[in-house]
Amino acid sequence: MKLWDKGYSTDKKIDHFTVGNDRELDLHLAKYDVIASKAHAKMLGKIGLLTDDETKSLVDELNHIATSIDNGNFVIEDSFEDMHSKIEFLLTEKLGDTGKKIHTARSRNDQVLVAMHLYLKDELIEIKTQTEILFDLLLKLAEEHKDVLLPGYTHLQIAMPSSFGLWFSAYAESLIDDLYFIEAAYKVADQNPLGSAAGYGSSFPIDRSFTTAEMGFAAMKYNVVAAQMGRGKVEKATAFGMSSIASTLSKMAMDVCLYMSQNFDFISFPDELTTGSSIMPHKKNPDVFELVRGKCNKLQSIPNQLTLVINNLPSGYHRDLQLVKEIIVPAIQDMKACMEILTFSLKEIRVHKNIVNHPKYDYMFSVDTLNELVQNGMPFRDAYKKMGHEIQKGTFTPKRDIEHTHEGSLGNLCLEQIREKMKKI
Repeated sequence: MKLWDKGYSTDKKIDHFTVGNDRELDLHLAKYDVIASKAHAKMLGKIGLLTDDETKSLVDELNHIATSIDNGNFVIEDSFEDMHSKIEFLLTEKLGDTGKKIHTARSRNDQVLVAMHLYLKDELIEIKTQTEILFDLLLKLAEEHKDVLLPGYTHLQIAMPSSFGLWFSAYAESLIDDLYFIEAAYKVADQNPLGSAAGYGSSFPIDRSFTTAEMGFAAMKYNVVAAQMGRGKVEKATAFGMSSIASTLSKMAMDVCLYMSQNFDFISFPDELTTGSSIMPHKKNPDVFELVRGKCNKLQSIPNQLTLVINNLPSGYHRDLQLVKEIIVPAIQDMKACMEILTFSLKEIRVHKNIVNHPKYDYMFSVDTLNELVQNGMPFRDAYKKMGHEIQKGTFTPKRDIEHTHEGSLGNLCLEQIREKMKKI
């Protein structure tokens, strides 16, 4: 069944190419098409295009379809082009002519638009929730290991003292920045495009304010052409938010891979969270973190992929826009999987202590030793040269009893202030 069926069929090869994997992807969106269809049916009843009985029967049947979706019983067979045609078929099969009325005053274009907006709203909330769970874990680990010193690096050279408290809470606070992008994406998604039809509105006296409130949107996308131009744009906004989180997770995964290596040996994980080698029995590989790194690097390419699909399209609908679904839906699943597995694994992290006692880290304390000379009255440039000479001659003695007190330093992590920042969003 095709919603645009005019009594003739397309070539099977054309049909296969144009439908693509829409049936599979639409299983993620079908729930939201039903939500929008219920709001649309109620609106049609409100403006007199459906009787009260027709409205009730449509809403009741849509509720039955929603239950089948929730129970995993909803399928889109090859005889149907997409979720829209399958849902309309089920309504018509059950309700006859009443089922045929559901498409009054709308198009597949605004159907998929509103379903995508509703879907992205829910997924963005889920991503935000998972981010907060990871954030809480990182702050807990920061508090737990705040006094364990860790070498800091610049240019991958030993630089200055850091700590696990700084390391964990750095990634926690970075996630707050990422959520600013997620919040922006949510605001874009939280606009109702239903009623834009094929992109130019409708001559029916529809009530778009009603459907906006019925579906829980904060606002309406008023201009019908602007609503249609939102196809691809709302997905791109979501992709930018996910890309920002992915950048943070990828960097942390890279740190974990480095820190787990025998050359660093800063952290470890239980054997059951690592993998082995087919020929090297001693190996305990960080495969989970390598895959998080790789998947998150892929996720950072999603905004660009979407740009390349929608970049040179004029206003109005074009079939190219169908392709944004197959980019954004799997990306969201990958994003959530990466956050879930990273949170699961970091709960079991083992932090090694006394790392910086090794002589190779002695020079890491040169800045603190220099700063003490300055505090005792020596000009900074003279203290710097004195340290340089001592290091060159091998007579440098590090000051290991360091004291950092300013906000955000290893002696003053400001964990509560970071937590308050998160609460605000």
